[in-house]
Amino acid sequence: MWLPTHGPAADFAARYLALHRAFYDRSLTDDALAAWRTGQLRAVLDQVSTGSPFYARHLKGIDLDAVTPDDLTALPYTTKAQLREQMLDVLSRPLADALFFYETTGTTGRATPCPRDAREIVASNAHVTESWASIFRHHFGEHAPRIGLMGPTEVHSFGDTLGDVARNVGSLNAKIWPYSPVIGFEKALQLMKDLELEVICCTPGVALTLAKAAEHFGHDLRRDFSVKLLFVTGEMCTPALAHNLETVWGADVYNILYGSQEAFVVATACRNKRMHLSQTNYLVEVVDPETEESKGPRGGGELTVTMLMDGVKPLVRYRTGDVVVVEESGCDCEMPGDVVRLVGRTLDRLDLGGRQFTAGQIETAVMTGVTGSAGYQVVIDRDDAGRDALTVRLELLAGLVDDPAALADGVRARAAEALGVPVTVELSEDGLDPIVSTGAFVSWKAARIVDRRTEPDHETRVARRMAERRGYEN
Repeated sequence: MWLPTHGPAADFAARYLALHRAFYDRSLTDDALAAWRTGQLRAVLDQVSTGSPFYARHLKGIDLDAVTPDDLTALPYTTKAQLREQMLDVLSRPLADALFFYETTGTTGRATPCPRDAREIVASNAHVTESWASIFRHHFGEHAPRIGLMGPTEVHSFGDTLGDVARNVGSLNAKIWPYSPVIGFEKALQLMKDLELEVICCTPGVALTLAKAAEHFGHDLRRDFSVKLLFVTGEMCTPALAHNLETVWGADVYNILYGSQEAFVVATACRNKRMHLSQTNYLVEVVDPETEESKGPRGGGELTVTMLMDGVKPLVRYRTGDVVVVEESGCDCEMPGDVVRLVGRTLDRLDLGGRQFTAGQIETAVMTGVTGSAGYQVVIDRDDAGRDALTVRLELLAGLVDDPAALADGVRARAAEALGVPVTVELSEDGLDPIVSTGAFVSWKAARIVDRRTEPDHETRVARRMAERRGYEN
């Protein structure tokens, strides 16, 4: 594992990794973990209140000495909108202290700067390394698999972070972004084949588009490639969609990590395909998105995190915008930490037939029982009686579904029962709208939902423009 060799960052890394090893060895006592969290919270609050122009204003007048890891409610929330507005004023150390500069994609608003220093890199990557090492031992024994990394942009942390993790576990890694004008889908597939890559790390949308591209360029995913694992991240992937991906690729699918450019890696997957929180790095709260009341560290609601790494850009009570369920683990894997399940974004909730549904509920209703599909899209209309009605569009890959009509009937019945509205299923022969490939860049809702009850919103318009430039034939 890469480590800083001198200065305060090296001192932090030595302290952190000793704690980290004890955390994973299950030898870290509750008192020791509490002492770490208390000390790091104090360090972060001292730093942001004096070093960050934004937080100096945001936390003015608050008795920070009275704030504890068990009660953060005296502190105001930090929102995505504030990060976009305040930009570099959020930083609490000089930008020159960072080792990497990243930013959000900026597709739906101003791109937010997300620099990282050595403290943040060591602490965040340590948990991903444990996750990958455990899963690789489970699937490959002592063999270090070859990995294909398919990240979104040059200023995204994906390639650096996961490249570092691949190096930590001793694996060859190739960065082959298929949407790059230099690589493209045809070359990406050829590199996957020639290098005999065994693990592909990408978004669920890229995995589906790769499958369509493989068919287009005359490849057989099972016969021509060596892929044993798909590590998906970057957008929602329910168990139903993951199962469909497994039937398409003939590979095991892991929703490998949860995080963001702004908040780093908040949770990582175990060999049992559950996501465990990095509880040495964050204080977690679950917040009611409507009332803004904190429910504490467990329960269902909007995930809110306070970082415990006093790096360049620690965030305090940062509302992620993601709806989650956090529970005590009870998992027999090697990964400690509470278990978190991602349900969707707060902005992706939909009203159907007078009831509210999360993105995860809709995707589960549509994709349960689906196999061999290259993607889906949901169209919402109102029928002649003014009732909500759904049309589910499914694209099936050739030769992977024995009875498409029976599959469609099953989807129709299950989705109608789960969502309580009439459902029609269309099996596409000509492919889906390219907008479905934009999920990780814009939003699940903009990519997957065509809501004819309302005018297209800003995210949908952005996704539409982006879709015009995407595809494996472009």
